[in-house]
Amino acid sequence: MPPKEIRKEYSNDSITVVWEPKYCIHSTKCLRALPGVFDFNARPWISVDAAAADDIANAVSQCPSGALHFERHDGGPAEEPQPEMTVTERPNGPLYVRGKIRVLSAEGDVLREDTRMVLCRCGQSANKPFCDGTHTRVGFRTDDN
Repeated sequence: MPPKEIRKEYSNDSITVVWEPKYCIHSTKCLRALPGVFDFNARPWISVDAAAADDIANAVSQCPSGALHFERHDGGPAEEPQPEMTVTERPNGPLYVRGKIRVLSAEGDVLREDTRMVLCRCGQSANKPFCDGTHTRVGFRTDDN
């Protein structure tokens, strides 16, 4: 069964960070970028008052899956998609997609439009076509060894 649609917002006067756990692959890039803002052990786990809006926006932009996004309220720059779409294979993992992306269902319905996505290559995700990190648990390998 696919994960539930949940959307959480964390705001102050300068920035809102939006988290959609359905798309999170737990890459921990946000945690490593700003551990004072992103802390899975804290509740709430995102503290937008713990750093400057520019630093938070930069950390959010590193999220490979698009589970995190930001909206500026202070006139700071908005996130812009890459001018060209790129698809990058991750060793023993998913496809990282960047740019202006639209994923359609077999029926032609829009499943997701975003600037960053991670697509499943192992075939085991419960959130297909999006990666949910299952490749690690099932030992998915992209080499012959």
